[in-house]
Amino acid sequence: MSEDKKPGFWGRLFGLDQPQPKSDTEQALERATDENRGEEEALEALRARRETPDEPVEETVPDGAPDSRDAAPPEMQAEWLKEGHPNPPAHEPPTPDDVTDPFEHPDAIEDAVAVEQAEPAVEPPPLATPIVPAPGTAPQNWFQRLSSGLKRSSDNLTSSISAIFTKRKLDDQTLQDLEDTLIAADLGIDTAMAITDKLRAEKFDKDVSTDDVRAILAAEVENVLGPVAVPLSIPIATTPFVILMVGVNGSGKTTTIGKLTARFKAEGKSVLLAAGDTFRAAAVEQLQVWGQRNDVEVLTRPTGADASGLAFDAVAKAQETGTDIVIIDTAGRLQNRAELMDELEKIIRVIKKRDASAPHATLLTLDATTGQNALNQVEIFGQKAGVTGLVMTKLDGTARGGILVAIAKKFGLPIHYIGVGESIGDLEPFRADEFARAIAGKE
Repeated sequence: MSEDKKPGFWGRLFGLDQPQPKSDTEQALERATDENRGEEEALEALRARRETPDEPVEETVPDGAPDSRDAAPPEMQAEWLKEGHPNPPAHEPPTPDDVTDPFEHPDAIEDAVAVEQAEPAVEPPPLATPIVPAPGTAPQNWFQRLSSGLKRSSDNLTSSISAIFTKRKLDDQTLQDLEDTLIAADLGIDTAMAITDKLRAEKFDKDVSTDDVRAILAAEVENVLGPVAVPLSIPIATTPFVILMVGVNGSGKTTTIGKLTARFKAEGKSVLLAAGDTFRAAAVEQLQVWGQRNDVEVLTRPTGADASGLAFDAVAKAQETGTDIVIIDTAGRLQNRAELMDELEKIIRVIKKRDASAPHATLLTLDATTGQNALNQVEIFGQKAGVTGLVMTKLDGTARGGILVAIAKKFGLPIHYIGVGESIGDLEPFRADEFARAIAGKE
C-alpha cells in the first residue's frame, strides 16, 4: 500500500490537500538562496585547489591575450622548476580575503562623500566692476564720465532741438515746438519758458543754430542749479554727525551709503553703519559687504526688529566710541504708504531722544529713471522726514536726466551728490556748471 494518502472529498473539492503554488516572493527567496549556495560552493572549491600546489589550476587564456605566466620574473620561474614543479608560477588574482571591503571602513566613505559634497566658500561678489581703460588710452576724468553718463539725456534733447531748428528762422511756432521739447525732457515748465523767453528776446526772426540753442540751454540750466549745488558739510564740532538715508525701494540707498563711506574714510574720518532696513535680509548683507570693503563696523539686528531701536543704539555707540560719522540705512518705502512714512517719523523721534540735534543730515536718494515721480517723492519725504539734501543716482541709465533741473527749480533743496555708474568713483559732489554743459551736449 502506498504511503501517499489519497485526498479526501473536501480536499479534492477545495484543493486543500494538493500542493499550493508558491508565491513570487517565495520563489525569489529560493532562487537567491540557491545562487548564494552556488557561490559559496564555488568559492570553497577555488580555495581547495589553491591549497594543493601539485595540481595547479589551468587558466584559460583568450586568443591574443598575454599569458599571465609569462609575467613572472625569471628568478621565480627557475626556483619553481628546481622544486620539481612542471610549470612556472602564474600570477594569481587576489583572493576575496585580500580585497579591502569598503564597507569595513565607513569613516573613509563618509570622508569621501563629505569632500564631494562640500561646497566652496562663497565670497561676496565685487560691488562694482572697475572700468579699465583700453591700452593706450588715458582714464576718463569726472566730466568725461558725467558726459558719458548723461549721453542718453543729452542726445535725446539735442537731437530734438536740431530737428526743430533745421533751416528755420525763429518764429512763434518754433518757440512753441522748443518749449514742448524741453518740457518732454523733464526740465520743467518754468525752465522751458525761461529758455524760450530768452531766445525770443535775443533771436526772434533771425537764423538760429543748434549751437545757439545749446549755449542758452546750458546757461539757463546752470542758473537754476547753481544755488543748490552745495557740498555736504560735516562740522568738526559735531561728533557724531548722524546721517539718515531715506528713499523708495530700489533708489540706491545702500549702494550710496557704501560709496559715501569710502569717501569719508579717504578723508580720515571714522564711520559707523547701521543696517536699519530690517525688513530685507539681503539689504543687511549688502551693507555688511560694504562695511567689510571699507573696514568699518556695521550694526545689525535680526530681520523684523524695530529699526528705531537700532538707530538709537547706533547713535549711542558712536557717542561712546567717539566715532565721527554715523550713517543709518532705512527700509525702502513708497511715499504713498502712510504707515511706512509714519514709521520713518518714529525713527527720527527716537534718534532725537539720544541727540536732540540729530539727524544732522537727512539725505533723500532719488532714482533718475523715475522721471516726474521724483517730484512727488521729494515733496512727501520732505514733509515726513525733513529732508535736508538730495543724492541723484542712475543718471547714466535714463534719457530723463533733466528732472534734476525741475526738482531744483521747484524745491530749492541742496543737491550734494550725483551718480552716473556703479563704481565708487562714479558718485561725485554735484557741480552745476559741469552738469549744465553735459546735458546740453557741450564739450
